[in-house]
Amino acid sequence: MKLPRADIAVIGGSGVYDLPELENREWLHVDSSFGTPSDEFLFGTVRDVSLVFVPRHGRGHVLSPSAINYRANIDALKRVGVQDVISVSAVGSLVDDLPPGTFVLVDQYVDRTVLRESTFFGAGCVAHVSMAHPTCSQLSQLLHRAALDSSLPCRLGGTYLAMEGPQFSSLAESNLYRSWDCHVIGMTNMPEAKLAREAELCYSSICMVTDYDCWHPQHESVTVADVVRVMGENSRNAQRLLLAAIPLIPQAPDRASWHGRRALENAIITSESARDQNMIKRLSAVAGRVLGHHE
Repeated sequence: MKLPRADIAVIGGSGVYDLPELENREWLHVDSSFGTPSDEFLFGTVRDVSLVFVPRHGRGHVLSPSAINYRANIDALKRVGVQDVISVSAVGSLVDDLPPGTFVLVDQYVDRTVLRESTFFGAGCVAHVSMAHPTCSQLSQLLHRAALDSSLPCRLGGTYLAMEGPQFSSLAESNLYRSWDCHVIGMTNMPEAKLAREAELCYSSICMVTDYDCWHPQHESVTVADVVRVMGENSRNAQRLLLAAIPLIPQAPDRASWHGRRALENAIITSESARDQNMIKRLSAVAGRVLGHHE
């Protein structure tokens, strides 16, 4: 069966397992050469804009952060024509002025994950992409404007500490990350942002603050009950933001030149004569533009 094409992807995290306002909805399986994605993808439209939704943890939240096949998710999105990825995820706040209920459009990461496949490339085809500016500033600015127009509390910019999990931080860890000038802490944006960059997808992350981690003297520990309580309101606000922002993306006059579109330019270091052809075939979706191999 031929799959529909989608221009924009939303990857939903904790509390965001569906997009109820999506029209012409259809859940479909998408194959990937990197294994099985988190779940079927939900295809549809938002005000005539083609969109695909991915429940990062699977419907029913069946996958822990470490068990998610991030590579399969991003590879599959590339295969259905996606250009821009909006990530939605729950985070803890590491600073006083980002209370629960605030949205943060992060622009930097500190990656402390250790158990995950973080690149599409490897033996037979080695590549090094720049992660100096890991998110798409143009997409984030558009989302920020839509948030302000929707009267949603939203900060543009911030550093996300990506931890392995699934446990929450110790107090010592939380204070360490605060000393590094990190603003929020979460478990899922890495390696997702790295893989989106390798696939030449523009990536922006809406981080929904649910708690103060465990560093705050008046909020000394994090519990699932605390997180779930705030997640409901955050989820409703995230849907409002997405509905306001998504129709604006195709209209952006400079969209073709957004940051990340040509991330693989001059990134592949393996000489053509030494490249493993099985690896090249596997990379046909994420790197076909530069490898000259398209499915």
